[in-house]
Amino acid sequence: MRFELAAERLTAMRHPLPGPREAVIPVVVGGVLPRTRPSPPAGRPARPAAVLVLLYPDAAGDARLVLIERTAADGRHHSGEVSFPGGKAEPEDADLTATALREATEEVGLDTVAAGVRVVGRLDQFWIPVSDFEVTPIVALAERVPLLAAAPAEVARIVEPSLDRFLPDAPMAMVERTIGTWPLRYGHYEIDGLSVWGATARILSQLGAVVMGLEHVPTR
Repeated sequence: MRFELAAERLTAMRHPLPGPREAVIPVVVGGVLPRTRPSPPAGRPARPAAVLVLLYPDAAGDARLVLIERTAADGRHHSGEVSFPGGKAEPEDADLTATALREATEEVGLDTVAAGVRVVGRLDQFWIPVSDFEVTPIVALAERVPLLAAAPAEVARIVEPSLDRFLPDAPMAMVERTIGTWPLRYGHYEIDGLSVWGATARILSQLGAVVMGLEHVPTR
């Protein structure tokens, strides 16, 4: 998709937004009751967090995104997974937009001024039970290709796929695997030899639906 078209549609997005593809939401296989719920228990707020969903035009004028493969570290939630730059809100952050931009600066060296970054909105907020984060995806556009550098302690590599890989008709493979003691089934995107699933796939799927102007997205 051309960057100009994606930017136009993202700048004009209005809530409620179309949801992600149903296939990206992990389900427990075999009829076992799921261990999680869609929102935190009543009366206990989750930990606020934000990620930066940054799009920029490549040399051909097509829209690309910035993803990271996190370093593998024992005992840390989401280590070794593919995600957007982002993390938990800190007391010094003015708001969740500030959180997302700060984390992108720390993790991939994003220079918002040099790249001409402007924030245009946010996608739907959601809760991640395993880490107890309530995540807000902050959507931003860069005028120019950002010069990025991975922070070695946190980022194994930076991946910059085309937005086309996440549009509603893009290929998505179904996976069954056991995580901990739970047999799960979910859809994932295969990008540069990496499996993109879970929260990141959810955000990418919703982003694809938004830029295509859909009210509903395919279940598969």
